[in-house]
Amino acid sequence: MDPAQTTILRHLLLTQETAALGTLHEGQPFVSMVPFAMLPGATGFVIHVSQLASHTQDMLLNPDVSLLVMALRVPGVPAQATARITAQGQALPCPEADQRHAEARSVYLARFPDSEPMFGFADFSLFVIRPTSIRFVGGFAQARTLSPAAFAEVLKS
Repeated sequence: MDPAQTTILRHLLLTQETAALGTLHEGQPFVSMVPFAMLPGATGFVIHVSQLASHTQDMLLNPDVSLLVMALRVPGVPAQATARITAQGQALPCPEADQRHAEARSVYLARFPDSEPMFGFADFSLFVIRPTSIRFVGGFAQARTLSPAAFAEVLKS
């Protein structure tokens, strides 16, 4: 990726706090909105979700998910040129007994400090989405598919 694309990607993930989460719900595509945070080293997306939500039950039955993060639309710029990433991967529960839980909780609360009381709710839990493939679109003719290692490398510095 060139430096301009790297800047766009970093800016996108720093400024956008919500994503569209795609799961399989009774064999059909289902999309919902989730706030997200990134683990250090860009090794995973952290979400904090309720067991009452359809997407949580879907992830427990089939961990294969897709996560879309989009920049805000800029007036005068065609919608198709809006910067975005689609990460495909596996959403894995991150219970308190998991060694990654403290780190996942920490990065999530650093981004969403107002959500701290929800960690006391019995039906909320953390999931970590480990990307297997990331498709970045920085604008027209600026699409790239990144491996998890390349994605982490781009976000490292």
